[in-house]
Amino acid sequence: MSDAPPLHERIVKALRSVYDPELPVNLYDLGLIYDLSIEDRPGRDASVRITMTLTAPNCPVADQIPRDAERAVRAVEGVGDVAVTLTFDPPWTADRMSEVAQIELEAMGIDPRRPSDFHAPKPTRLTIGRKPP
Repeated sequence: MSDAPPLHERIVKALRSVYDPELPVNLYDLGLIYDLSIEDRPGRDASVRITMTLTAPNCPVADQIPRDAERAVRAVEGVGDVAVTLTFDPPWTADRMSEVAQIELEAMGIDPRRPSDFHAPKPTRLTIGRKPP
């Protein structure tokens, strides 16, 4: 009998070791992991499928974060194939963060409960004309 934690726990721990470079919170607690599925394969290492998002579609490290997540999960003993799919549907909102992530951000002076439409485009009011004399 093995004393190792279940594979799912070890994968979550690996995902918690990967941090968003713009926010000092890990991917899992930020709520960027939408789905984690593990396919056990008798006699072989498990196949892992991850569906994740980013805090914003125009994230400057959009290519790096999924690769970091894949690399961390692939290093877990008992994991073979790893596939990471990036999606923006549904868009990420701060409501997806764990309580731990919210507390960490609050401690740093960041309000995690900003409006969920923070990244939504907003119209800019512009008035063109002359100032009255």
